[in-house]
Amino acid sequence: MDLKGRVAFVTGGSGGIGSSIVQALAMAGADIVVGFNGNSAAALDVCAAVKTLGQQSDAVQIDQADSGAAAAAVDRAAGCFGRLDVLINNAAWNTGIPFADLDALSVEIWDRIFATNARGPFVLARAAARHMREQGAGRIVNIASVAGLVPAGSSIAYACSKAALIHLTRCLAVALAPEITVNCVAPGLVEGTRMAARIPEAVVRMVKEQAVLKRTASAADIAQQVVAFCRADSVTGQVLNIDGGVHFH
Repeated sequence: MDLKGRVAFVTGGSGGIGSSIVQALAMAGADIVVGFNGNSAAALDVCAAVKTLGQQSDAVQIDQADSGAAAAAVDRAAGCFGRLDVLINNAAWNTGIPFADLDALSVEIWDRIFATNARGPFVLARAAARHMREQGAGRIVNIASVAGLVPAGSSIAYACSKAALIHLTRCLAVALAPEITVNCVAPGLVEGTRMAARIPEAVVRMVKEQAVLKRTASAADIAQQVVAFCRADSVTGQVLNIDGGVHFH
């Protein structure tokens, strides 16, 4: 798919990884709708950055844990510039709970994580697919985590939600073919993000030591892979982890 003249909706577009994805898509020629939950100022800053690249941009508030509101947000996004060609499911929620502390992982936390990280992307993809099918083509890229591939991450619930998102990618690739491709990027630790700022420096050093490239994942590399998935016409149902070479699964 040639991204020039297309419209992309990027959830969590005001965050570190999200803003990198937004700018990469804009540089490829797409107009951007920036999805945000609470930080409207950051979303408007990202929109301004897109406009300096010569593309149109607007912001749409979305709480994707609320299924009705999430579906309505997709319709608003499609209405911003009259179409919707690309959906990037980047927004997620997590909280740090050690795996061994099962009592601290309440049902309420589990449900909030799954509502945001697994059910939300499904609802958004279903709503976006209606618009994409009207146009005869579309691209969906989910942003998961290496925690969905191995038992690691900020909590058991987070790891399981990302595993669900990875398998949702494969299932949607079947369900939405042949008009719409669905692929997934599974990042490792990305320094400079809000989540990384909460991780102890000793853990960051350990991750770098385990990586064959001796570095953490790059937000720019993640963004460029998203663009590559959107451009590809014969790639669907694929998951690519970007983590500096820690996991080869």
